Amino acid sequence: MPTADALNRAKTLLERTPLIDGHNDLPWALRKSVGADPARVDPGPLDVAVEQPGLHTDLVRLRRGRVGGQFWSVYVPCGYTGHHAVTAVLEQVELVHELAARYPRDLAIVRSADAAEKAFADGRVASLLGAEGGHCIAESLGVLRALHRLGVRYMTLTHNENVPWADSATDEPAVGGLNDFGREVVGEMNRLGMLVDLSHVAPATMRAALDVAEAPVVFSHSSCRAVADHPRNVPDDVLARLPGNGGVCMVTFVPSFVSEARASWDAELRESMRREGGDPRDLEAREAFAARWEADHPKPGATTADVLAHVEHAREVAGIDHIGLGGDYDGVSDLPEGLDDVSCYPVLIAELLERGWSEDDCAKLAGRNVLRVLREAEAVAARLGTA
Repeated sequence: MPTADALNRAKTLLERTPLIDGHNDLPWALRKSVGADPARVDPGPLDVAVEQPGLHTDLVRLRRGRVGGQFWSVYVPCGYTGHHAVTAVLEQVELVHELAARYPRDLAIVRSADAAEKAFADGRVASLLGAEGGHCIAESLGVLRALHRLGVRYMTLTHNENVPWADSATDEPAVGGLNDFGREVVGEMNRLGMLVDLSHVAPATMRAALDVAEAPVVFSHSSCRAVADHPRNVPDDVLARLPGNGGVCMVTFVPSFVSEARASWDAELRESMRREGGDPRDLEAREAFAARWEADHPKPGATTADVLAHVEHAREVAGIDHIGLGGDYDGVSDLPEGLDDVSCYPVLIAELLERGWSEDDCAKLAGRNVLRVLREAEAVAARLGTA
């Protein structure tokens, strides 16, 4: 644990600079508990006076963690296709809007960097939306435009499975990165001012998107392949291209992405599941398989130090202006020791301060870099005639 002095410095820093996290799966966690209708979300789960067991996120811990802005994931599983996927993503968008409407003193839906900074100055968590998985647009640029109109400010091009126009990191290559429609999607996102999110995509897709993107890209929740060899992580050659693009890699806390021992365990689990005829891309089936497989294969843990290793490696390769944080809270079953929920961000910043990071560099990591990316995307959209 960091010293009390470092922790106080971190908290003070985060009162001046908004910490903007790239990915939180609370909307899907709530959907699993109450169903698809946002009106059924009980105000209790986020009550300002109550910590909620079973969740990593509530208003109590958002405040304690000095979270100033959050990209809420409007995730849709790959099993939803066509109009079913479109319906589900719209329901998830509505759920986030419903939460903000119920807690107007605490959450504010924002659509721009300026609005995010104003919400932070007003004492509210700037709430942005990120669509996780390009299958949610059902190959329709009209749906993509509608999502942008509803406040979605990034789309992850794939999830765990390929889409017809882009390859996923955890599927067999099909189109060699992006096909013509995939490049059209990237262009349209640039025209709209919607960030192109390259978490979950194959390295070939990352490189293809960087080849054609006119605006900075993001990795909303990915770590470094050189530190932990997991297919969801970012290779060094891609990290090295971020300065030329202006983009940001938002380092995640997912144990199998940050711990090399856990990444190896995860690879063995995936292979064992395939041998039994299962599909490790199916998260629910994978969780069920892991529940019994773990009895004979103890799961290695991860630590805050593992996450810090990725933050420092990404800084070394991409540079201080091209890194951020994307915890993936409420999207994983366990987390690194010391980063148990959204209240723990000051601990991470304090650890970096103790390692000699300047407050200015910590502020860039926390939120200034992603605010710059948002502004640059808005500027590109204005130049292209949209914003």
